[in-house]
Amino acid sequence: MKIMKKYIVLSLTLLTVSLSNAQENIDDLLAAGINDAKRFTTDYIAPASEGLVYGINNGWFNSGKAPHRFNFSVSLIGNASFIKDDKKTFVLNVADYENIRFEDNSPSKTVATALGHNDPDITVIVTYDDPIFGNQEAEVTLPTGIGSANINLIPTAFLQASFSPFKGTQLKARFFPKVQAEDAEIGLYGVGLQQEFTSWLPADKIFPVAISGLVAYTHLDGSYDFTDEGIVEGENQQVKTEVNTLLLELIVSTKLKVINFYGGVGYVNGKTTTDLLGTYRVSNGALFSEDIIDPFSIKQDVSGVRTTVGANLKVGFFSLNADYTIAEFDSASLGLNFSF
Repeated sequence: MKIMKKYIVLSLTLLTVSLSNAQENIDDLLAAGINDAKRFTTDYIAPASEGLVYGINNGWFNSGKAPHRFNFSVSLIGNASFIKDDKKTFVLNVADYENIRFEDNSPSKTVATALGHNDPDITVIVTYDDPIFGNQEAEVTLPTGIGSANINLIPTAFLQASFSPFKGTQLKARFFPKVQAEDAEIGLYGVGLQQEFTSWLPADKIFPVAISGLVAYTHLDGSYDFTDEGIVEGENQQVKTEVNTLLLELIVSTKLKVINFYGGVGYVNGKTTTDLLGTYRVSNGALFSEDIIDPFSIKQDVSGVRTTVGANLKVGFFSLNADYTIAEFDSASLGLNFSF
């Protein structure tokens, strides 16, 4: 796959490019058995799934203070989640596999995840059962990750809107329209409710800080159709990914007129489902072939605590905010906001 296509797909969704890298070796991995292929793919994409869950939950707030009633605002938010070294590799223990071993018979080795890079290449020996010749072996080069393109962050972007129907209450929504780049497609939407608790106090105007609570739900779905790549013979071959997350956040900010500082402590809970769909014709030359239909589905749960600190500069109806979030994947966000 060309490197430019890899960058385009990355900008849409990390999971689809992660699995598109792995497709180059899927024929032999499936020959080792569905269980082995699923086990490897689960460990391979786990950090990418986790990074995506954290990344799409950034940028939901830039203040603890609610705007005046009937205020409407629109924001463009960009985010970059930084990939830590421990997310770039995992330990492949051959004892966990049925038909995979290393050439040198090592019991385990550290190999690349979807966020890392194998340099030099790492190969394994796959054992499979041929109905004519019995047990056979094949050498497979393990897939590398986006680290091969020197990518060390996970980018996300959203268009977000907010409306205040009542004093202290904000209804929020974010949206990333379905976009297609070659054979990859991604879309995102989310809804949230932020309530300023200090607006309920009798003397809220003289209280020095604003305190709010936020509940937000985000959904992402993406797909990558690689049938035309011809990597594996078959039909309707694609990867589909669905991510559902819930964010609970406690927010505190100052209440100054021009520049304000804010912070939050939150909890993220997310579920990802990645399906490998289609027909895969695993063959050994002209003598043997086997059709594998919809090989496997991988479900992963992600949860964790995060802490955010930031600043918001407001000039008239325009404001600019920037913040940094400390979590399993640290990230930096920048928002351009217009209020009416």
